[in-house]
Amino acid sequence: MLANNLRRLSTTSVVKHENPLGLPQRGVPPQMPRRAGPIVKRGIPNVRKVLAVASGKGGVGKSTIAVNLAFSLSMLQDPLTSSRLRVGVLDLDIFGPSVPTLMVGALRPLVNHGLPTMSMGYLLPRSAETDSTDDTPVVWRGLMVQKAVQQLLFDVDWSLYQSGGALDVLVVDMPPGTGDVPLTLGQLVKVDGAVIVSTPQDVSLADVRKGIAMLRKVSVPITGLVLNNSHYVCPSCSSSSTSIHAHPQYLFGPPDRFRATAARLGIPVLAELPLVPGVSAAGDRGIPYGLVERGKREEDDGRGSEEWVRTMADVAETVWESLKGDSTTS
Repeated sequence: MLANNLRRLSTTSVVKHENPLGLPQRGVPPQMPRRAGPIVKRGIPNVRKVLAVASGKGGVGKSTIAVNLAFSLSMLQDPLTSSRLRVGVLDLDIFGPSVPTLMVGALRPLVNHGLPTMSMGYLLPRSAETDSTDDTPVVWRGLMVQKAVQQLLFDVDWSLYQSGGALDVLVVDMPPGTGDVPLTLGQLVKVDGAVIVSTPQDVSLADVRKGIAMLRKVSVPITGLVLNNSHYVCPSCSSSSTSIHAHPQYLFGPPDRFRATAARLGIPVLAELPLVPGVSAAGDRGIPYGLVERGKREEDDGRGSEEWVRTMADVAETVWESLKGDSTTS
């Protein structure tokens, strides 16, 4: 079936707008509202909680945060079942999917590092020149993008993970901005929370404000904000050193404006993550940073490595408590 899907995606013939991924039809899919009126949202099959990870601007590390947050959530134990949370990752960036790189990994969810994942990147045909999908573009207009998003949301069978058990949390890696994809998700799906990722620069914060305004318009609750690349901790400087380099360096500006933005919008700050080179290096190898051997992390990244892993674990705990109690800030 996957081979047929790939042939349909790579063919030069017209692809039907109603079924851009070429999937077998399974009943009537949810429809975007075409007239003014109440929008009925629905849950994703075999998923208990949906958590969106979004950003206003691209390049702020949103996909890296999404994958590592999903991994940290999967390390938590549900006290009711005494087992670890079952967590999946859905990459909804149709035009620039990142999860296939970050989670090395067809239309079934692919499982790696214990996390089932699905992405448009898994369905693209490989280039004859490079035998890779890295350079394969998705050249679709808005309607086909909306339909593809609907199929990725509702036609992935997450029950295949762990012998039919539903996911406790599906982490949805959103594309940047306020376009068709976040609007489709917000209108059709009951989203239980959203984590917004930013960097300290004003240009990023301006887009964050727009993204939050859009999510609030479609009644998506905002769980909190994460400041990525907040500061840099010198890996070779002693903590007892009097050198200025032993203290956090705000390479992209202090976090004051970020904190002020969060306070003005009434949204909690979940974390201020340091800039740690090993996080990016691990992502390029398809490994969540928490799975890198601790000694290797500390050798390469110093004190910043432990701060990053500990902070991400704290974010996961806060997010899970919010999702369980439905106590997000809308």
